[in-house]
Amino acid sequence: MSLVRHRGTRPRPGTRHGLLRTGRWSLRYDTRALLVCTAIALLTALAVVLALGTGTYALSPAEVVRTLAGNGPPGAGFVVLDLRLPRALVAALAGFGMGTAGAVFQSLTRNPLGSPDVIGFGNGASAGALVAIILLDAGAPQTAAGAVCGGLAAAAAVYLLAWRRGVHGYRLVLVGIGASAVLGAATGFLYVRADLGKAAQAASWMIGSLNARDWTDVRVAALGPLVLLPVVLGYARRLTLLEMGDDTAAALGVPPERSRLVLLSAGTGLTAMAVAAAGPIPFVAMAAPQLARRVTRATGPHLLPAGWTGALLVTAADLATQRLTGSALLPVGVLTGVAGGAYLAWLLHGERRGGRL
Repeated sequence: MSLVRHRGTRPRPGTRHGLLRTGRWSLRYDTRALLVCTAIALLTALAVVLALGTGTYALSPAEVVRTLAGNGPPGAGFVVLDLRLPRALVAALAGFGMGTAGAVFQSLTRNPLGSPDVIGFGNGASAGALVAIILLDAGAPQTAAGAVCGGLAAAAAVYLLAWRRGVHGYRLVLVGIGASAVLGAATGFLYVRADLGKAAQAASWMIGSLNARDWTDVRVAALGPLVLLPVVLGYARRLTLLEMGDDTAAALGVPPERSRLVLLSAGTGLTAMAVAAAGPIPFVAMAAPQLARRVTRATGPHLLPAGWTGALLVTAADLATQRLTGSALLPVGVLTGVAGGAYLAWLLHGERRGGRL
């Protein structure tokens, strides 16, 4: 989707677009992408309802809906609204932020491996959050601030190290992988410095856990999409032009480096807030944009489809961990890590068969 002037809004050949006009501006959208977003949002809502009814105090989907409406069974209000709903909302919001951030980074780098958890931005957020947890004994707001600072610091370092008359995708990925290794060593050092209790807490958080989430974590997870999603959507057309190359984007009136810097900052912020709320859930930012691209069957960054796909992946993984183990103790990152590793192997196999690897 993109917001453009009426002039120059011809759709791409072979695709179906809708056009909404308001005054001088018009909103052009891909019809298939809109339908995909609607379908994935409904599946995410279904996964949330099923997750709210899963546990020792089991509820049917109809009872969950009635509880949300205020007339559920006795005692269900406390279980659903106070214990389970924050966890489910954090899963959806963190997944949405990771999926959107992954689409931004993969589009900027023009590389399916250019996701924030691969190129070090997610590791920077993790390191900043661990400093707050282990060294400062911080709560959720301070942990969120540490994650944002760590993510932005890592992004600035990678950006400056990759700069050479501009920043190109392959250099950003290579430098980011090196930065990710350095940050991994830094987090290992933090574990060594921590006492046993904090080390166990940090280890559970580092694998991506939704256990014991409350409404403070929901506010942290919601802050990224609420503040930064409008920025990313406002730059969606520039992001599409940047995929064509800096020279083409500049010829069409888009300042490449300034646009790239804004998008990198917004994507890093989305990643950092998701990591602060749920931990660094692996492979979601990498897999969600690729799955969204295959479902929508269209070119472009697919920001909203990738975001909703990320929300569905995390909520479905959280539901699966609770159904498989019969409890909510298994970190969701364990399941996404296993599934993401299998997906990465499949992706590399496809690239090799296509002669691109």
